[in-house]
Amino acid sequence: MGSTTSHATPRHRRDHRVDALRGVALLMMCVDHIPQNVLNRFTMRNIGFADAAEVFVLLAGYASWLAYGRAFGTRPVSTVLMRIGRRCWQLYVYQIVLVVVCVSTIRIWRHFWPVPVDFLEPELAHGLDSVWRVLSLVALPGNLNILPLYIVLLLGFAPLYALLRGVGTSVVLGMSGAVWLVVNVDPRLNFPNWLDPDGWYFDPLAWQFLFVLGVCAARVAGRHDGSLPRSFVLAAACGLYLVFSAVQSFPWTDWGFDDLRPVAMRVPDKMILSPWRLLDVLALFYLVQSSTRATGLAATRAGQLMALFGRHSLEIFTMGTIVDLYGRLVLTSFGTGFVMQVAVNVVGFIVLLAVARARERQRNAARGAAQGGAGKLGARAPLCGN
Repeated sequence: MGSTTSHATPRHRRDHRVDALRGVALLMMCVDHIPQNVLNRFTMRNIGFADAAEVFVLLAGYASWLAYGRAFGTRPVSTVLMRIGRRCWQLYVYQIVLVVVCVSTIRIWRHFWPVPVDFLEPELAHGLDSVWRVLSLVALPGNLNILPLYIVLLLGFAPLYALLRGVGTSVVLGMSGAVWLVVNVDPRLNFPNWLDPDGWYFDPLAWQFLFVLGVCAARVAGRHDGSLPRSFVLAAACGLYLVFSAVQSFPWTDWGFDDLRPVAMRVPDKMILSPWRLLDVLALFYLVQSSTRATGLAATRAGQLMALFGRHSLEIFTMGTIVDLYGRLVLTSFGTGFVMQVAVNVVGFIVLLAVARARERQRNAARGAAQGGAGKLGARAPLCGN
């Protein structure tokens, strides 16, 4: 009798902590972008230096390694580069669609109800002479500036991968951190933005460090069964920092309390990703990605719901931005009373949930079709044996 040995390649398990955390960040971003929304008093920006944007970019780096970094080792380089190029093009198309929808919506809305000036940059409110600037990403309207950052970071992923393979993680982190530090010393180093003399709201030269840290974290986690190594001392330090961040950032006076902030300091600069914000998001991420309890929470019904949003981050972010716009317009035009608050938040959540479920059905159908095709090919192939 002969014996057979299985040489099946082990499949990488999807880490639902990453998807769930990204889903939570996406929902918080949606809430935060409606200033009149009472729910934004309960998002992470009120209990920490960082907010959902930092979580989103850090996880973008983490997910990019899972999607493309591992693929470089198993597939032709040209194939992976084409995948990255397609994703960048997809991000660009979504960005342009968002700009068109937002500008046209505001122009139509103001024919019926007043619209505050800050809803649309004056340069975009008149004529179409700035269209080419929007198409070339030289003009980035407010609240529509994170996808261009993601495009720039993703375009740099292949060179980043080559550097990681060539000179190692420590050198790459040192180089990336040095660029971030220089920008923090001189914030004038930025990409030009025709709509803002200070440049891109998310300075790519600073925020690339967060993306690179996410990539490197994914590499480390890949060597430890998908989790970051747990250190009691490091976890305690992260917890203490987050407590300080929460006490320092909480809007005490807005809630009618005495100001209990232990240190007098300005709000950490978001454009250049100040060290306070960077440490805040890294501490939170480490506690989540090194925790088995977080794994269990991600497996609960609530965790899986958040993971559903996180798995389809581009579609949820895009629809969330549109929901933000209409939510702001509705609350501005018709008041911010209890009924309107409930209506805006409930309708917005239902819309996002419908988009997430629709994309999940499409994803599962595509996987089923691909597996069915592979099964048919396998059935037609000659069996080999001895």
